[in-house]
Amino acid sequence: MAFFDLFKRKPAAKPASKPFVMPPGLVPNQAPVPAPAAPPAAREPAIPAPVELPADVQSEAAQVPAEPAQPDHDGPERRERNRRHARPGLRVLVIDDSPTIVALLKRMLQQNQLVVLEAFDAESGIEIARKEVPDLIFLDIVLPGMDGFNALRTLRRDPITKHLPIIMISGNAQATEQFYVQRIGADDFMKKPFSRAEVFMRIEALLDAENIPRHGSKPGTRAEAAAAAGQG
Repeated sequence: MAFFDLFKRKPAAKPASKPFVMPPGLVPNQAPVPAPAAPPAAREPAIPAPVELPADVQSEAAQVPAEPAQPDHDGPERRERNRRHARPGLRVLVIDDSPTIVALLKRMLQQNQLVVLEAFDAESGIEIARKEVPDLIFLDIVLPGMDGFNALRTLRRDPITKHLPIIMISGNAQATEQFYVQRIGADDFMKKPFSRAEVFMRIEALLDAENIPRHGSKPGTRAEAAAAAGQG
């Protein structure tokens, strides 16, 4: 190899460099976004210390009387207080085939010092009415054997019981309608279920000046009520 050939030889080629790849999430020429700061810890609200009143103020406050509650002038107490009641010791005959109804009426009536006679069918009820001649009768319409309508007619035809005041009771819708359609001689009607207030309201409507129930004190049917209003 000649001396001049050493200068003519080409230098060795350099390996090619890899292109630069931008990491994901970074924008060129922009600083990285710092992570959000954690929120400050919640503080419990400060509870003010109770203010202690002076001893003289506390004693004056303790001496002030509480304002009395106003009575309910329209409540049941006043209505019960103003209601007229039957004379204590009067006898009431309850004719009903339901032991529950008989026991309920008995308890209500005895609370007002009334004597209660019991019958669970019409036949025995008529017999007790003739024998004891009670001051008032509660007569159920739907009864085993003779119903209340026939029992009422029997009582009205008998000279011993025809003057007795009778309040018919029933929880049957058809019997209730039949009561108002027929012109029968009952003094009043009470639908089941009934309240204590209604029981004594019905009795009060039949009381005379001596607080004794009387037959004919008020019309017993709608037809009789309309006739009485027309005559007045």
